[in-house]
Amino acid sequence: MATNSKPWSLYVVLTVDNTFYAGISTDSARRFGEHQSQGRQAAKYLISHKPHALIFSQLIGSHSMALKVEYNFKRLPRSQKKRVIQNGVLVFDSETGKILF
Repeated sequence: MATNSKPWSLYVVLTVDNTFYAGISTDSARRFGEHQSQGRQAAKYLISHKPHALIFSQLIGSHSMALKVEYNFKRLPRSQKKRVIQNGVLVFDSETGKILF
C-alpha cells in the first residue's frame, strides 16, 4: 500500500426495510452521509431502500483487499453477516479476502 493513500474500510448500512448494504470507503462516516443525502453520490440500492444506520465499519487496508473482502462479505448468508455485525469484527484471509469464522 502506498504511504500517501488512505486505508480502505468495509462498512455495512442497515436500511429502513431491514436489509443490509455493504460497501467500501476511505471514510465510512462521510460515505454514509452521502447515502443519507440521497444525492448523486448515493448508491442506487440505497435510493429505493433508505439508509437507517451505519451498523458496522472495519478497516481493511488496500483498495484491492477491500474489494475482495466486500465481494466475499456480500456472498455470505444473512445469518453470517449478522454474526459478523454482532461480533463487531470481521476476520478475513489476508491474501484472498475470504471471510473466516
